[in-house]
Amino acid sequence: MQWLTLFKKEMLENWRNKKWIWVPLVLILIAVIDPITNYYLPQIIESTGGFPDGTVLELPEFAPPEVVMMSLSQFSSLGVLVIVLMSMGTIAGERKSGVMELVLVKPVSYRNYITAKWAALVLLVWSALLLGMFASWYYINILFGDLSFLSLLQIVLFYGLWLTLVVTLSIFYNTLFRTPGLVAFITVITIMAMSVVTQIFGHILEWSPNHLSSYIHDMLITGSISFELIATAVVSIVFIILLLISAISLFKTKELSN
Repeated sequence: MQWLTLFKKEMLENWRNKKWIWVPLVLILIAVIDPITNYYLPQIIESTGGFPDGTVLELPEFAPPEVVMMSLSQFSSLGVLVIVLMSMGTIAGERKSGVMELVLVKPVSYRNYITAKWAALVLLVWSALLLGMFASWYYINILFGDLSFLSLLQIVLFYGLWLTLVVTLSIFYNTLFRTPGLVAFITVITIMAMSVVTQIFGHILEWSPNHLSSYIHDMLITGSISFELIATAVVSIVFIILLLISAISLFKTKELSN
């Protein structure tokens, strides 16, 4: 009952802060911008003056799997940044304003406090991801060809794990630092470091969460879920659980020491 009360409080706060409006809208825009831009690129170039006479513009014909990967690529950059900025003050902001002390002065479990905030953010991110990918899927089917609805659900299922890991990283750093800006900075630096390490040692770190996008692309091309994709998803879930447990433990230790 305590956890449910805290979860409802977070959901209500996210609604009052308009996160349930602007986060889905931003992710929808991020998801559809590449499919629409690439399809109408010749008209866009023509409307801006076009090329000199005699210039021949040959644009590649994109298949639906390639176009949907463009949307995921935007999520991996702009989408991740939006999520980090949206979640950077989840705990750090309450620490700074003193709201956290008012909540914890009651017999509130540290575990319930952290997991309720995490679950509310994850639900928001997954809902926004689903809406964004549905919008991308809609335009892809109209402009580029058929992409099955099952493929859409598989993309959301596996890529959602990556965004969940981003949220969990943000929550983890929220328990360490009191400044929201510092939380965002360290979270982004960590994600960039993970990407660099995966690129350098990709032959060893075959199940790194950073490989999720490439394995999703393979799934769309082959039409089957590979062992590597499942293994990477499992590793991502393990990382999420470990980060969440560490966040609870560190948060409890810091608060008791204070």
